[in-house]
Amino acid sequence: MEEKMLHKRIDIEINGNNTENCHPQLATYILDNYPSIDENRLRPAILICPGGGYEHTSDREAEAIAIQMNAMGFHAFVLYYTCAPAAVFPRQQLEAAKAIAEIRSHAEEWHINPDKIVVMGFSAGGHLAASIGAFYKKEFLCEPLQVKPEQIKPSGLVLCYPVITSGEMAHKGSFHALLGEKEEELKDFVSLEKQVTEDTPPAFIWHTYEDSSVPVENSMLYAAAMRKAKVPFELHIYPRGHHGLALASAETKSAKGGDAIVPEVQNWIEMAGRWIRNL
Repeated sequence: MEEKMLHKRIDIEINGNNTENCHPQLATYILDNYPSIDENRLRPAILICPGGGYEHTSDREAEAIAIQMNAMGFHAFVLYYTCAPAAVFPRQQLEAAKAIAEIRSHAEEWHINPDKIVVMGFSAGGHLAASIGAFYKKEFLCEPLQVKPEQIKPSGLVLCYPVITSGEMAHKGSFHALLGEKEEELKDFVSLEKQVTEDTPPAFIWHTYEDSSVPVENSMLYAAAMRKAKVPFELHIYPRGHHGLALASAETKSAKGGDAIVPEVQNWIEMAGRWIRNL
């Protein structure tokens, strides 16, 4: 019987190599096709970028999310991108773009619909996801990877309590970790509400009103910019819940405790799945 791949880790190499400090990996959660059901089915693929302030990748926003995507009939991939201090902008963006190119290049083998490759990001991972939506045409991504913009363009974005703005409502720690010594020089450039154009992919966005780490204005600013550029989006703001809820269920409750179970927020993933199907 032919071996089917469900779960493995793939090294993401930039310019053909990784350093000891930069060793990004792509964890795959790929569903099989079966002749008794539909052996030619093409499924959406979801690239998940966990949060962590660009200082680490949160386990709470990784595999548990991928399993939920699988349950909805989607292939899922988790990007464990390089974080500070090992890397600064645009290394993380290059890694995410390379992951998209890798997924799209295997579309036939992995039974992926190449027109439904969605990038989902949480917190700082939301910034990473949205930055690919902003910069996929830029030379600083395409030239080092030797790709065309259409190879790394997300079909859509799912942004979960995302870091967006470097302005008054910024999560300053994320921008410091992302930009390092070039923070003052580049912080306006990576304030993503300023980078939305008519070519930005559509987005599903959710946030909580009570988020005191990444204020809800981040999502509102991004949605307003999308509205101005006439790019479709779906925005949900929940009245209750702190930052970093992930699934907002016991499955992703932090070992450190805290009120991470918020039943009224748990429907976000079902609504996101419906949005992805309708892309």
